Amino acid sequence: MIDVIVAGGGPTGLMLAGELRLHGVHVVVLERESEPTSVVRALGLHARSIEVMDQRGLLDRFHALGRQYPLGGFGFFAGISKPSPVRLDSAHAYVLGIPQPTTDRLLTERATELGAEIRRGCELVGLSQDEDGVTAELADGTHLRARYLVGCDGGRSTVRKLLGVGFPGEPSRVDTLLGEVELTASPETLTAVMAEVRKTQLRFGAMPLGDGTYRVVVPAEGVAQDRSVPPTLEEVRQQLQATAGTDFGIHSPRWLSRFGDGTRQAERYRVGRVLLAGDAAHIHPPTGGQGLNLGIQDAFNLGWKLAAEVGGRAPQGLLDSYHTERHPVAADVLENTRAQMELMSLEPGARAVRRLVSELMDFEEVNRHLLEKIIAIGIRYDFGEGHELLGRRLRDVQLKQGRLYELMHAGRGLLLDQAGRLSVAGWADRVDHVVDVSEELDAPAVLLRPDGHVAWVGDDQQDLLSRLPQWFGAATG
Repeated sequence: MIDVIVAGGGPTGLMLAGELRLHGVHVVVLERESEPTSVVRALGLHARSIEVMDQRGLLDRFHALGRQYPLGGFGFFAGISKPSPVRLDSAHAYVLGIPQPTTDRLLTERATELGAEIRRGCELVGLSQDEDGVTAELADGTHLRARYLVGCDGGRSTVRKLLGVGFPGEPSRVDTLLGEVELTASPETLTAVMAEVRKTQLRFGAMPLGDGTYRVVVPAEGVAQDRSVPPTLEEVRQQLQATAGTDFGIHSPRWLSRFGDGTRQAERYRVGRVLLAGDAAHIHPPTGGQGLNLGIQDAFNLGWKLAAEVGGRAPQGLLDSYHTERHPVAADVLENTRAQMELMSLEPGARAVRRLVSELMDFEEVNRHLLEKIIAIGIRYDFGEGHELLGRRLRDVQLKQGRLYELMHAGRGLLLDQAGRLSVAGWADRVDHVVDVSEELDAPAVLLRPDGHVAWVGDDQQDLLSRLPQWFGAATG
């Protein structure tokens, strides 16, 4: 029997597969498409996702194929451009520009290197579960049996629909057209028109991608009945004319697509032995570039918990904490994208509110608060009362013998003990004990979960022993 079937071979499913394989879980990824997509739906990674790659030793691969951009001036929150706040709580306070197909390829390579099996051209069309496992039915009539199944199969998730999980929210009110095309207009003309149109219409743009290709974004005329049907080149031409007064001579499209501003979230992320992650669990407008990042971070939270459950060492409630922790995070993303879409409206009232929010963002703490929402470094899971670090992910701190994130590549728990007086005896098969010091860490010792979130802070051995079972199960030996 397979341990875990992952339905969907996008960034969420591939990240999850790699995380599961770190712990020896037998995982099979089912991807409906027979070939990797060339569609660039996402353009980069935010700080928390960059940290995730660093924690797993993958960041050099991403740096080699991406480009670092400063945060200041990007206008992440509703396109409002402000300088980056000083001293952001991350060693990776930048955007890593990297197209989604490249991210997919790097995560595919990682998962297969670790032993994940990726089956392309395999579409899941049915599932059933009992107390021992899940049976997945494929489009070719074959069946697979696994102990668990995770739906990472996008906003139109088959897994979610088969489970009957509610997906409440708001339908799209506006659609936007998107594509990669070639232009005959000069760069000077494009720059001039862009500068004028974007004074009011922030859902418009044309960004050079190299090789004479541009990524074009323009409001659609209305809301499509079926958003899976791509627009025609003529439709894009007409909307460019209506919005910018020119179509820039677009031709030779590589691909065309459309997206809406609907926001929906699954009521439950787990039904028995089946779980949901990424867009299968939540959809929202792409404002702020949060979608791909949110899915990767879902997988990072779920992977070690599901691996512990499969391995029979998970404490009670650990797997359910995936929903408890990640559902509120996605709900907050839905809220901030709703707010951003309102601030990007052309209505007079919305424009007045936008001007007021822009003024407020001149206060550094307001700017920092909103930016940390987008780049996901302000998240704090509810672990109860305690030290200010409790529940937060710990930034990469410099140690005397290296960097913290260099010690987390294996996906295990970690006790960073600055005094050297503590012990993880009984949990040494799951938790690494590192005695080292950092001038950047104002705490005697911290216990980190495999996802880097602080599960305990202190210097008392008995207190530590009371916390270890909560996250890592019973002691052995």
